Amino acid sequence: MHLLNDKISKRKFLIRMAKKKIKKGSGSQIPRDKQIQFTQKLPKLDEILKETPYVIVSGMATRMYMPERMTLDVGILVFSDESSYLDKELEDSSCEYVGPLSIGGVTWKLPEGTMLDIIVSQAPWAENAIKTNKIGPDGLPHIDLPFLVIMKLESGRTQDIADISRMLGFADESMLNEVRSLIDKYMPDELEDLESLITLGKLETSQN
Repeated sequence: MHLLNDKISKRKFLIRMAKKKIKKGSGSQIPRDKQIQFTQKLPKLDEILKETPYVIVSGMATRMYMPERMTLDVGILVFSDESSYLDKELEDSSCEYVGPLSIGGVTWKLPEGTMLDIIVSQAPWAENAIKTNKIGPDGLPHIDLPFLVIMKLESGRTQDIADISRMLGFADESMLNEVRSLIDKYMPDELEDLESLITLGKLETSQN
């Protein structure tokens, strides 16, 4: 509980600071429909995880919803009830177990050297997050924006808060309402912060 309160306090502080410093149009103004272009390639996870349902999360997932930023962060989400084949599939593909993640989950090293962070979640929303995935230009399943916002709100890291604001800045009203609905269902106490992040994002992208 203490850790959770620290994350919430940090998030609220970051939002307050951003509100003081944000200037309209200070971010990218490229039209949203031209954003999905992948310059960084993901490993061929579909050749490794043939039985385990998953979605791309972390920094690699944000480029579905905002301009791509350089990141070495490759991560996936797996629902705990559907993870029974996970370790075997990784081992059969000559992946090497590295160790636990500080934020929860584990890291494996893929054959070509990429580090893959795996979050196996029991969260009540995790199964739907995997089922309602969005297929990216690379043909791999990416987490849908409302669920990605939940993950990043729960993480509370500075980069995650910045990502939320920017992604929401490029989202249309229909998608924003989907995000609001999901946050209201699973994290109702965070709705006020969500609206602040939407406002910041729209200011940054000159859409407000």
